[in-house]
Amino acid sequence: MEPLSFQEYIRSLDPATLPRILRICCGVYFQGSVYEISGNECCLSTGDLLKVMAVALQKVICEDTETGQTTELPPTFKGLFQPAPAPGPCPTPRGPFREGSRKWGLTLHQALGRWDGRPQPLLCPTISPHALLLHPVYEVHAAMHLRRDVVKIPSTLEVDVEDVTEEAQHVHFARPLLLSEVLGMEEVLPAQAEILEGPAGPAIFESAWVPLLQRGQRLQLHGRSHAWRVLASAPSSGRRFLLSSAYQGRFRRRPRQFAGVQDLAAGLQPGRPLRVVVTQDCEGRGDDVPPLGVGDWLEARGLQGNGPGTRLLCYRHSGEDEEEEEGEELLLPLDLGGGFVEEASDSKKYGLAELLERQPLPCEVRVVAPDPELEQDALGTLPALRLEARLDQPFLVGSFCEEPEEGFEIPPRWLDLSLLLSEGPVHPPAPCTRRSRVEELTEAFYYRLLAQLPGGPAPPPPRPPKPAQAGTGPAGRRSSAPRPPLPNPPADERRPGSSTAATPSPAPAEHPQPARPAGTPRGCRHRERQC
Repeated sequence: MEPLSFQEYIRSLDPATLPRILRICCGVYFQGSVYEISGNECCLSTGDLLKVMAVALQKVICEDTETGQTTELPPTFKGLFQPAPAPGPCPTPRGPFREGSRKWGLTLHQALGRWDGRPQPLLCPTISPHALLLHPVYEVHAAMHLRRDVVKIPSTLEVDVEDVTEEAQHVHFARPLLLSEVLGMEEVLPAQAEILEGPAGPAIFESAWVPLLQRGQRLQLHGRSHAWRVLASAPSSGRRFLLSSAYQGRFRRRPRQFAGVQDLAAGLQPGRPLRVVVTQDCEGRGDDVPPLGVGDWLEARGLQGNGPGTRLLCYRHSGEDEEEEEGEELLLPLDLGGGFVEEASDSKKYGLAELLERQPLPCEVRVVAPDPELEQDALGTLPALRLEARLDQPFLVGSFCEEPEEGFEIPPRWLDLSLLLSEGPVHPPAPCTRRSRVEELTEAFYYRLLAQLPGGPAPPPPRPPKPAQAGTGPAGRRSSAPRPPLPNPPADERRPGSSTAATPSPAPAEHPQPARPAGTPRGCRHRERQC
């Protein structure tokens, strides 16, 4: 067919013949636009192919033949139209309009559907007493090569087209996909793909393979990974990691530390008491809350009460009699400060899965045996590792075509990119993904993951009230030189309070300790005995 203006072609198009393939004969480009204006495609180059999938009526421009004024009619216009009588003594109806149309009237869609592509004069008393010409404006939905979504093109776009449906039946309109879309298309995997657009936004992994995900890079996508992950941080170095469940290193539990009673209450597990040692002197509050001293052993049982009056039920042990069952009962307010360290004597070495079965997260551990299959295990040199939470985010196993044996695991929902799948199935061998067992995270992405955890980041505990008089000890008397807190003992050391446990420094000679008065807490008695 001869080239037509896009507007003329769409007006004469029979929707029953869709889809149709068009070639752009004379392109158009709106300077300053970024391919789209108000969601519509407005930049078409000469030679481009369009596969018209659907046509939707947007509006109708109604032109008065005598005054030249125009009115926009929505597709929902309810008025009725009649053919305008032809000039002369014996007017008769032109082409598609029959006598019934003159008697009963036509709806807007009927009037547009009963013509041969050229506007016909119509009458509509609700608009004007003069003859009217209807100019429909359509929104054309079409597919284009290397475009992810269906493009929307206004029929008024000034471009010439040619219908090449018969000769272009073999043309394949390649549609780019996002990696997150491929995640739900396991039936097409394994497959090869070419990256059209790399990941947007800041980096999430401090890994050597991430910067290689650039335009033009070819990938082999092998399938979905079945591993789960654990979010972890190293408090001493400020580094953050994502551990795969395939990690083969061995862990040993470290005692938890708690800053205040509220933090201690948050560490309780249902039905399991928590035994801790006081590492920082804490002043009492009258007769209801006795003071706590360094070296006191507490066994936290659970919360009592509701609202502001909620207390943590604890039993204080002196450590002198290990056979003692209950000890002194204490009800500690949640806003009470202090420092506590968990009593832990577990020296067993755990794998990651076994550790999570026995220990709720978060928890602190130490890697005592690095993964033997890793050339360099970054976790083996860290003194402590805090396991934050388990993540079940889906990953895809991939590799670069130049190095198919060196694989990596990529999270499409965190690290998405646009790619084009190659035609035909590919069955490359599964790569080795050892290097994805430990991925170091950027600081920004680590905190983004923390914010997405259920409940979000834990609020800080309330600040304890200021002491009534500076420089007074737990018993209300002026204390001697300040005592440093007990060091954090490793998990395999003997429990605090034994003969090898760290003890506070003795008081200077110029400040002799008086005899223990009545009512001194057991922790103070225990401390005096050690000194």
